[in-house]
Amino acid sequence: MQRPVSSFSLSPGVKVKLASAGFRVTADLLHLSPPQLSREAGLSQQEALEVLQAVRSDGGGGASMSALELLQKEGELKSIVTFSSHLDAALGGGVPVGKSTEICGTPGVGKTQLCLQLVVDVQVPQCFGGVEGQAIYIDTEGSFLLQRVVDVAAAAVRHCSLLVEDEEQRVAMTTFTVETILSNIFLVRCHDYVELLAELHLLPDFLTGHPKARLLVIDSVALPFRRFEDLSQRTRVLYGLAQQLAAIATRHLVAVVLTNQMTTRLRGNQSQLVPALGESWGHAPTIRLLLQWSGSQRLATVFKSPSHADATIQYQITSDGFRDSDQSACSQPGTSC
Repeated sequence: MQRPVSSFSLSPGVKVKLASAGFRVTADLLHLSPPQLSREAGLSQQEALEVLQAVRSDGGGGASMSALELLQKEGELKSIVTFSSHLDAALGGGVPVGKSTEICGTPGVGKTQLCLQLVVDVQVPQCFGGVEGQAIYIDTEGSFLLQRVVDVAAAAVRHCSLLVEDEEQRVAMTTFTVETILSNIFLVRCHDYVELLAELHLLPDFLTGHPKARLLVIDSVALPFRRFEDLSQRTRVLYGLAQQLAAIATRHLVAVVLTNQMTTRLRGNQSQLVPALGESWGHAPTIRLLLQWSGSQRLATVFKSPSHADATIQYQITSDGFRDSDQSACSQPGTSC
């Protein structure tokens, strides 16, 4: 059954305009683009984006998936390895497909480096224990460096070539090349939150046409929203964004990876660094990973996960990419590396 448009969490003025224009249920909206809805309903571009975002997040009243079907589909896929064995262990095998993972940290600590590693690693052939998928990279900061991706891809190809043991793996290596890896990364550049929401509105159709896509990276989710003057509106837009990303992750079995910046929060007379976008946003990702410095060491801490205990590991950024530190070891809460 189609869901009434009036049941969505939209402003009364927007609901009146939609009803006056004849939009009663979700099916009336699914075929429209934001500019079309803006013209036909007399909405602003931003209002049209919010409406379509809410409808997309709800799934348009389409057929649902049972828990058993979801479990069976997820069981067919592996997590995306990070090429840090200790971080993979802390995450239960790597970055999970079908869920969202947020990577928080200060500038220069390695958030983008881990993302670039993942867009390569998601393409590792299945015969090597990989996902053998494609990646979408939404760049909001201009931090996607092609030469760095080439270096990481070349290192991954060399690594897998050393593991070849049978004919299937030898055949797989003929197509697991730097050129193939680059051709399976779809790059999008967004300059503000309106462009970001527009791209996400189009993404379900793109994923339907690219069923091998298994990773969506947004680097970063924070920047487009940091200068939002109306905080209540920002909270509403972020809520819709979180709902949409959750729907994309589960319905298309995509690993959603977001990077987030850090901001200063005052508590009493002391200030501390915390992930940006507020406490309510912290509930959006399934897993939160904090990358931080401890002197000259880089530490990765899993500090929110529904299925894994908090853990901290050491890592390093090498010419080959994101790797275990020479002294890396997982630690449980209460211990140190």
